[in-house]
Amino acid sequence: MHADATPQEITTLVGREVYSNNGVFVGEVEDVRLDLDGQAVTGLALSQLSDELFATRIEAGKGVMIPYRWVRAVGDVILINDTIERLKDDSGEEASA
Repeated sequence: MHADATPQEITTLVGREVYSNNGVFVGEVEDVRLDLDGQAVTGLALSQLSDELFATRIEAGKGVMIPYRWVRAVGDVILINDTIERLKDDSGEEASA
C-alpha cells in the first residue's frame, strides 16, 4: 500500500473510484497487480473508464492498467498524479500516442 497509509486489505481497493489530483474522474478499480516477492501493489486495473479521457483510445468495455507509483493518496477515493490527463493536449484535442 502507499508508504504513509495504514496497512489495509488489498481487496478494499477494488471498487474505489480513481480521480486525478485535479479532480478529473479516471475510472474505477477492478483489480490490482501484485509483486508477490516484494509484497507490494504495483498497479491498478481500471474499468468504467472516463469517456472524456479514453473514448477514442480504449475500446468500449476494456480497461487500463496504471502503475501504482502514480497513486498520491488512498482514502474514500484514490487520487493519482495528473499524468493521465496529459492524454489531451491544451486545445482539448487528444494528443498523439
